[in-house]
Amino acid sequence: MIIVTPILRIFDYSKAVEFYVDWLGFNIDWEHALGSSSPRYIQISRGDLILHLTEHHNDCSPGARIHIENFEGLAEYHRLLIARNYKYISPGIGRAFWDKAVIKMDVIDPFRSILTLTENKTYKEI
Repeated sequence: MIIVTPILRIFDYSKAVEFYVDWLGFNIDWEHALGSSSPRYIQISRGDLILHLTEHHNDCSPGARIHIENFEGLAEYHRLLIARNYKYISPGIGRAFWDKAVIKMDVIDPFRSILTLTENKTYKEI
């Protein structure tokens, strides 16, 4: 089995935790830093979804986009996020332009990366 783990650039650890952990509901699995003033490298997860976040300037560029397919319960997750009232973004949800049987939600993190979450919803409207 091949496993691909996206690495997203972050600039501020506390903003990343506020967004990914407090609002999106990810867990911090582990983190690495050489000292209190060195950049951090973090693995976060939400169920089977695993992401790496890095403050290291040479790991990757800011403003990436990742496509997350088969996100079960996307409409319910959207309602949960809206109820949490994160003051910097209020994402919409709707049908994907490429397939009307798919719903999608784009979430933009504080570092300009975009997470596109999709779910096949042929059995009912959102």
